[in-house]
Amino acid sequence: MKHLLDLESLNAAQIHEILARAGEMKKSRGLHPDRPLADECWVLMFSKSSTRTRLSFEVGIRELGGQPIFLAANDIQLGRGEPIRDTARVMGRMAQGAVIRTYAQGDVEEFAEMSGIRTINALTDLEHPCQILSDLFTITEKRGSLDGLSVTFIGDGDCNVARSWIWAAARLGFSLRIASPSHFQPSAELLQKAGGDIKVSEDIREACTGTDVLYTDVWISMGKEDESSFRLAQLGGYQINQETLDLAGSNPLVMHCLPAYRGKEITDQAFEAHAQTIFDQAENRLHTQKAILTQLKK
Repeated sequence: MKHLLDLESLNAAQIHEILARAGEMKKSRGLHPDRPLADECWVLMFSKSSTRTRLSFEVGIRELGGQPIFLAANDIQLGRGEPIRDTARVMGRMAQGAVIRTYAQGDVEEFAEMSGIRTINALTDLEHPCQILSDLFTITEKRGSLDGLSVTFIGDGDCNVARSWIWAAARLGFSLRIASPSHFQPSAELLQKAGGDIKVSEDIREACTGTDVLYTDVWISMGKEDESSFRLAQLGGYQINQETLDLAGSNPLVMHCLPAYRGKEITDQAFEAHAQTIFDQAENRLHTQKAILTQLKK
């Protein structure tokens, strides 16, 4: 595996290998016997704003011995219209790896092809693989295994996070339920292509009943701000709150990839009651991404 461009392209063995490595990274933080990225420069090229992704990658690259160089789109000629393939061919001659957070999945794929250097998708409109790999690590850390578990995603079921959950469920075999209004459900083509035990419904009560994990994300993703009114109206009933918690049964994991907008996709009460899990989830971005960085082959 030279790149991490999406979850679709990974198999179960590769995912389990990353999760196991993440556990090792967490246990050995501050005690790494070697520096696998020593003398390497990694470019962080972000067209979308970020808190957790940027911080976790910058810290992780430094802890592995490398040097991160952060470049916002407006800092480089890409922001003035230079083709991604030309940017890639320049960076490929100077850096050893790239972490890209942008809009179009095709840009990340073209960059990887044209640069020739290790490339990581740190979020596109299509997928968010680093987030879901970290979430899988968090679940296994707290529940011991994914075997026999059910995960319920509530909200925009056709967003990048939900799509990555679909591929994770398809590859690893756990049950995924998606509760979304019809306009925000994943396409039938995607579900057919992925396969697996995935159920999509408008009925949030049905999706939450007896589930092991309740998961949500913001209703208005970056780049969707012009749809705010429509999204708020459509998604208003798809919230993690006391009712959904009660339906889930005893001791469900509540997860949110952050940032959270309390009172919208999750109530303040539900968020604070499960803050330990949510911020463990955020911390685990660091350990999982360090695992990804060390798994990519030169």
